[in-house]
Amino acid sequence: MKPARIRADVLAGLTTSFALVPECIAFALVAHLNPLMGLYGAFIICTLTALFGGRPGMISGAAGSMAVVIVALVVQQGVQYLLATVLLGGLIMILFGVLRLGKLVRMVPYSVMLGFVNGLAIVIAMAQLEHFKVGDAWLTGQPLYLMMGLVALTMAIVYLLPRLTKAIPPALIAILGVGLLVYLLDLPTHTLGDMAHIAGGLPSLALPEVPWDLETLRIIAPYAILMALVGLLETLLTLNLTDEITESRGFPDRECVALGVANMASGVCGGMGGCAMIGQTVINLSSGGRGRLSGVVAGLMILMFVLFLSPLIEEIPLAALVGVMFVVAQQTFAWASLRVLHKVPVNDVLAIIAVTIVTVLTDLATAVMFGIVIAALNFAWQQARELYADTHLETDGSKVYTLHGTLFFASTTRFLNQFNPAEDPAQVTLDCQHLSFVDYSAVSALQTLRERYTKAGKHLRVVHLSNRCKQLLKRTDVQHG
Repeated sequence: MKPARIRADVLAGLTTSFALVPECIAFALVAHLNPLMGLYGAFIICTLTALFGGRPGMISGAAGSMAVVIVALVVQQGVQYLLATVLLGGLIMILFGVLRLGKLVRMVPYSVMLGFVNGLAIVIAMAQLEHFKVGDAWLTGQPLYLMMGLVALTMAIVYLLPRLTKAIPPALIAILGVGLLVYLLDLPTHTLGDMAHIAGGLPSLALPEVPWDLETLRIIAPYAILMALVGLLETLLTLNLTDEITESRGFPDRECVALGVANMASGVCGGMGGCAMIGQTVINLSSGGRGRLSGVVAGLMILMFVLFLSPLIEEIPLAALVGVMFVVAQQTFAWASLRVLHKVPVNDVLAIIAVTIVTVLTDLATAVMFGIVIAALNFAWQQARELYADTHLETDGSKVYTLHGTLFFASTTRFLNQFNPAEDPAQVTLDCQHLSFVDYSAVSALQTLRERYTKAGKHLRVVHLSNRCKQLLKRTDVQHG
């Protein structure tokens, strides 16, 4: 590896580590956990996925989507059941990757991807607003003006510094510079230490203290499955986005296995579960991080903060981190999607808007599934409308129907309406050279059509079936001769 590449990855990893700390602490608090559990999870998951995952440059850690999933479990059953859930969730992730199911992310349409990115950008920005509160009350007066001024200064440094030099990540300079300014001037603003104290020791290795029986499995299995699905979905979508930004190709199945191993390791070391984090990934990539080293540095720095550097890290003003995350939100939002809204089909516009809104109001998994359902229904509708028939009479008086399109559950009615058994001649031929049979509904429609012609005292002959269609008809005992 070239020295310049090493330097870029190290600086990017250092920058990303500063942004990881408050996020992981906040997500741990959301889940009613000790903040150190979030930091241990971030250290383990970030480091292992960087070393062994399928997408260099992508950052994983204790993610908010995972925290929301397990809140109820922690409240009802306690921390030990959470750790067991993380173990089982990691095992499900590994199985997902071993079965090579990562390719299923291809089923997510681009319009849904845009909605996911836009919704997540809004969520990232809205999450920063909590730092403008003291308890449940908004900041007012001088504390508010100071907070806003420091946030604006941070954002200005991030935006303007690249015009002077690109040798050092602007986010790193912004965080350190604003932190130094607050320290030297003794400005009265909230710091990372106001969220939680992060000093601690090395994570200890131990299995969760739960009864290893079917009752425990019954309790943790639903949460583990949901945690695995949410984590895999967010990771695979972030991997796609990273591929797009870096113009390179990752390996989703390898990433799924590495994420599962990392979660299991986190579970036995007392850490939270986690997955890819789009905000920190954007910070890493925009800071020049492209290799595995950047993720490894970010993960190891989290551990260094806990073990040795907590007094310094706790002095970092929250305003600096908020400013960086506002920039991340702005860079994450797909602004180009707004410019093309009037140019793309209405159904794609609806998908983008719907997924964005649902992501903000509910969670990522619900939003993406909602978007896929919208896209699937639209696709089915469009395919059903495109089925049509050409007809002509042969010299012997028989009639030939040449069908074009796809025959499946949504197009069976349109298919049957193309024919007129009552008025057709005694011999009718259905030419399927340009017709694809997809599902059992297609087979059933063909059987219904044959019965209609038989009832009318006429013969229907089916020709030019593809081998796949013949196999489908053979399995369902439908004659096509």
